Amino acid sequence: MYLIGLDIGTTTISAVLTERDTGELIKAVTLKNDAFITSSFDFERTQDPEVIFTTVKHALSQLSEYTEKVCAIGVTGQMHGIVYCDENGKHISPLYTWQDGRGNESYNDTTYCSYINEKTGYKTASGFGLVTHFYNTVNGLVPKDAYKLCTIHDYMVMRLCCINAPLMHSSDGASFGLYDLTLNRFDMDAIKKLGIDTNIIPDMTAKTVFAGKTAIDFLPTGIPVTVAIGDNQASFLGAVKSPSDTILVNMGTGSQVSVMTVKAVDLPVGEIRPFLEGSYLFVGSSLCGGRAYQILEDFFKNCAVFFGLEPQKTENLFPIMDKLSDNVFSLANPLKIGCEFCGTREEPDKRGKIENLSAFNFTPEHFIYGVLNGTVSELYNMYDKCRPFLTAEPIRLMGSGNGIRKSKVWRKLFEEQFNMALTVSENKEEAAYGAAVFALKALG
Repeated sequence: MYLIGLDIGTTTISAVLTERDTGELIKAVTLKNDAFITSSFDFERTQDPEVIFTTVKHALSQLSEYTEKVCAIGVTGQMHGIVYCDENGKHISPLYTWQDGRGNESYNDTTYCSYINEKTGYKTASGFGLVTHFYNTVNGLVPKDAYKLCTIHDYMVMRLCCINAPLMHSSDGASFGLYDLTLNRFDMDAIKKLGIDTNIIPDMTAKTVFAGKTAIDFLPTGIPVTVAIGDNQASFLGAVKSPSDTILVNMGTGSQVSVMTVKAVDLPVGEIRPFLEGSYLFVGSSLCGGRAYQILEDFFKNCAVFFGLEPQKTENLFPIMDKLSDNVFSLANPLKIGCEFCGTREEPDKRGKIENLSAFNFTPEHFIYGVLNGTVSELYNMYDKCRPFLTAEPIRLMGSGNGIRKSKVWRKLFEEQFNMALTVSENKEEAAYGAAVFALKALG
């Protein structure tokens, strides 16, 4: 018998098939997520749920030869973002993604996020679901037939099972903000302070359970489908074999450092997120992890074109940059670059910086090293500030994400800063694989 894990990512959508008893990865399918919608607002980042669902169908169709023997499906996806649904369970809005910046727009002589934080006492950031919903409420953007809001992966569960209301896992609920970690539920009083109708909040569960069974024409009827789990938690499940003593670092578009704990406490940086029953993850998130390397590539491209190179010859400079990075550990006087090019969750207006710049280290190699090291330093600094609050001192370092897989320099920098040997996760699609693990746990 088999399990399917489905991951609705921001840039890709993945489906994996695993063997139930051994956990062996049988097949993996990854498709580009081309659902972004062009907007006239610089701060807006939205996607089309119907395009996403079509891509999900295409991914699952490539597993069709196995689906008659699938005993459960686990689902995960991009956290924080919201989609509005009507009473029939159909989306009536775009997906407002985690990258959406409307929470940082001006409101009442401050910003929407700052107003929410001061009014409720909770720490939120732009892109959090209830921040987005508050902005939409204030500005009359909530669809008139909106019945519930949910994550995109909650919505995919609804579509697969033909159910008309979402059931949200606590891992995603906390990502919306205004969530009481101690009681493991939304703080309805805090939500009411913002003038938000609490009826739009979906039902919650902190348990590893199924939300329904498949009732769609492109899958066999009656396969149990789990309540969707947040992709950060799913990635941890999919990558880490010893959760209680392992640090997981991930380098994708953004980047994260995650450690399991049993304490739900306020932290100086980062977040505590619900994990499995009775446990949490400390998560430090950078808004500009692998994207910082992309920004540097864009800079090199612009320089090349400016000096006369044809644009098509600069389509992919990463191989050249990676080759240059092989020599960075022998460089004298390295640059110290802060890679907060997109701000941080705590300080959205913060920007990157370059230190130790001289006439002798103003070179492409130094900038490559500075960016790679800067992204690692940002994660390590978040982890280091929160070490006193962890349940136990981790002894293992696990790495995931394409950035860590493809760059031996990034791997070495992580080992140096965390002072541990780094093991790269066996499963390339950690979140999708973790969703399959979650499905196995739901089976009991």
